[in-house]
Amino acid sequence: MYTQAMDTEAAENAKAVTTLEEAQLQQRFDARIDAGDFIEAKDWMPDNYRKTLLRQISQHAHSEIVGMLPEGNWIGRAPTLKRKAILLAKVQDEGGHGLYLYAAGETLGTSRDQMIDALHSGKAKYSSIFNYPTLSWADIGTIGWLVDGAAIMNQVPICRCSYAPYARAMIRICREESFHQRQGYDSLLVMMKDGSDAQRAMVQDAVDRWWWPCLMMFGPPDDQSPNSAQGMRWGIKRVSNDTLRQKFVDACVQQAEVLGVTLPDPDLKWNAEREHWDFGVIDWDEFWQVVGGQGPCNRERLEKRVKAWDDGAWVREAALAHASKQAMKEAA
Repeated sequence: MYTQAMDTEAAENAKAVTTLEEAQLQQRFDARIDAGDFIEAKDWMPDNYRKTLLRQISQHAHSEIVGMLPEGNWIGRAPTLKRKAILLAKVQDEGGHGLYLYAAGETLGTSRDQMIDALHSGKAKYSSIFNYPTLSWADIGTIGWLVDGAAIMNQVPICRCSYAPYARAMIRICREESFHQRQGYDSLLVMMKDGSDAQRAMVQDAVDRWWWPCLMMFGPPDDQSPNSAQGMRWGIKRVSNDTLRQKFVDACVQQAEVLGVTLPDPDLKWNAEREHWDFGVIDWDEFWQVVGGQGPCNRERLEKRVKAWDDGAWVREAALAHASKQAMKEAA
């Protein structure tokens, strides 16, 4: 009985010491965040900070990988060899972005296989924009201009993310995304300036279909985004959803004018007082429906990803066998 009491007292004392140590670690962590320091993988971090990072990084990685599907579908149907080579390089870039991001996620203590299992099981999400179909060649240029343009708006601030491995990965990713946006805009510009009436109509149709889903890419309004405030407090997120969305609209209005297309929003007008473009109400019911798995291509995209993973099992097994053989040779 006395021994049990002593054990209980020792346990309570140990818990108090641990709590005190954690409080001190938390205080140092908060001070580093406030000072704008980068947090490295081996540094102490709160569990919620780690979980938030893992959710965001893995979702970003999944988006890059799933995002290969809408465009990869058009590699064999590109109108010229030049456009085929550009699209092939772009899809390859997206695969590389996914690898960078999975590697960054692994520094948080979760394996790549675990992240991919979460995607394939439906537990993890990816960007809602990749659940829409690509119906014409103009969709490929529109994805480059609008989807990658929105991605750049979202991702450039992440180059200053408080978690260093994520920030470092984003530097190269943003440079390549900038190329993707330019090639997409150039493709549309050629069709609008030198193409036929049917091609110009094709471009306008693509813009009409992709505009609103692109505005949804920035996430729900700030007052309906439960993770934004804490993400900005930790320096994971640097700019709010609504601010990024407004910046995107302001940039696209001028680009659309040069391109010669009309953005499908009758409420779009210049607000001299705000010095920004006002725009219409976004259909958030559609956004949540797509996020919930009920979009036009949710099931198709996930099935293709799972099939690609299963079909590629022999490649992974061969690579592991080769690596094991090489290690044995070096050890001998």
